[in-house]
Amino acid sequence: MTDRRAAHWDLLTGVILFALAVAVFWGAWTMSRLEIRQIHPLTAPGLLPGLLALALGICSLLLIAEALSARRKGPADTVPEDTAAPADTGGSAGTLTLAATLCLVYALGLVGRMPYWLATALFVGSFVIVFEWPLRTGGRQKALTAAWAVGIGLAAGLGIAYAFRDLFLVRLP
Repeated sequence: MTDRRAAHWDLLTGVILFALAVAVFWGAWTMSRLEIRQIHPLTAPGLLPGLLALALGICSLLLIAEALSARRKGPADTVPEDTAAPADTGGSAGTLTLAATLCLVYALGLVGRMPYWLATALFVGSFVIVFEWPLRTGGRQKALTAAWAVGIGLAAGLGIAYAFRDLFLVRLP
């Protein structure tokens, strides 16, 4: 796929994701806040979807800006030569299949069978390993990647569990 065509699809994807973010934010904003029941504002049903919609909106705007920038640059090779090539996962379909498989293993195999924080740590860490490991060449780089994956996995697992359990008061499996 050419750079220009990829930029076109990135732009279209960004616009669709931004529209989705606006719709979710609107739904979260108009959702009942349950003030009548004296519900704490941090546990309002629309808070988390609204925050996720804001994050999705910001990311989609970044994708749109990058796609517009790539379209302006044209077909010239804009990637520096010292940049590592993406992992060979069989192209877009292979990458999507691999990511979907990891998500299904997490949702159907890990969550509910072990503490939530551990399942999430394993998922995030393995995601980093699967997609970053092939990009590394030397043994030292691979060791650093593995250590980085463990650190990110533990931080994400503990942080996400804390946020849902203690901030949003969600009962976790």
